[in-house]
Amino acid sequence: MATVKMTREDAEKALREVDWKVVDAMTDDDIARQVAENPDAAPILTDAEMDRLAVAGRIRNIRGRLGLSQAAFAERFRIPLATVRDWEQGRRVPDAASQAYLTVIERNPEAVVAALDAA
Repeated sequence: MATVKMTREDAEKALREVDWKVVDAMTDDDIARQVAENPDAAPILTDAEMDRLAVAGRIRNIRGRLGLSQAAFAERFRIPLATVRDWEQGRRVPDAASQAYLTVIERNPEAVVAALDAA
């Protein structure tokens, strides 16, 4: 895939050239048809799919900030590796208790490790 570089001025010019009245007049069916006809267009995501991807990104971000591989993160915080993978790939969404646990890990990972080591 080729990388396309664009200056801020190029982007602003392109936005000025858009006929926003035409865009605003498009229906959801018009948009869906254009996406379906364009092989380069990304698929239209539902709100649930967007939420799932946001959660996946959050988990990758937490793990990345800690500098841990999926395996090391799973081991350190006693989460099955397959579960971490499923969360990060958006195949599963953590339940409420797991999301709370992830929030504690995000805010104070040392306390979580200390608590687990003491158990």
